[in-house]
Amino acid sequence: MTQHTVRIWDLPTRIFHWALAACVVALVITGKLGGNAMLWHLRLGHVVLALLLFRIVWGLVGGRWSRFAAFLYSPARLLRYLRGMPHPQDDVGHSPLGALSVFSLLAVLLAQVGTGLFSDDEIAFAGPLSARVSNAVVEQMTSYHEGIGQYLVLGLAGLHLLAIVFYVRVRRRLIRPMLDGDKLLASAVAPSRDDLGSRVAALLLLALCAGLSWWLSSLASAAGW
Repeated sequence: MTQHTVRIWDLPTRIFHWALAACVVALVITGKLGGNAMLWHLRLGHVVLALLLFRIVWGLVGGRWSRFAAFLYSPARLLRYLRGMPHPQDDVGHSPLGALSVFSLLAVLLAQVGTGLFSDDEIAFAGPLSARVSNAVVEQMTSYHEGIGQYLVLGLAGLHLLAIVFYVRVRRRLIRPMLDGDKLLASAVAPSRDDLGSRVAALLLLALCAGLSWWLSSLASAAGW
């Protein structure tokens, strides 16, 4: 059977994926260590915020298979996939189950970073926006961030790792496409754009997102922290 090598994951998406994974691991470690490590926890939180903002915009303008429109599946299609009746293109980019995982992780991480901006542990950490809201809001945000929020992140991250193990060991599908961007497919499909122009555009977009995240961090000093 003839197989086609197709660029599915553009370089910006691949870098985002691995950078986010590394930052989430580092955030968990620094959060558990506490003390002086919380300074790095705060910094990493701003890095993750910049990455998430980048991915949201890149999900609208990025490579074909990185766009949300490419893996925004209906509940009926998800059920068909779970019943073993997949659409021919379900596994080109994110599968219906993988898409559910992606959207869930993005939502949970956004909530975790967002509440972190308003959190205050009254010891070694104060989010840059915590001085701009009432104590009641700070308490609610801190409670979520330190409680259910972190467990949702850990739970979804664990499920994501289990899914990778399942695909590698059971379905015999490798994670190489998220390393080099290419997939071997039985039929040809339109590739994602991944040229110099798109990469430069992604770099400029990331710089803008990093600038916005840095500006939010500067609000802490403006408020007197």
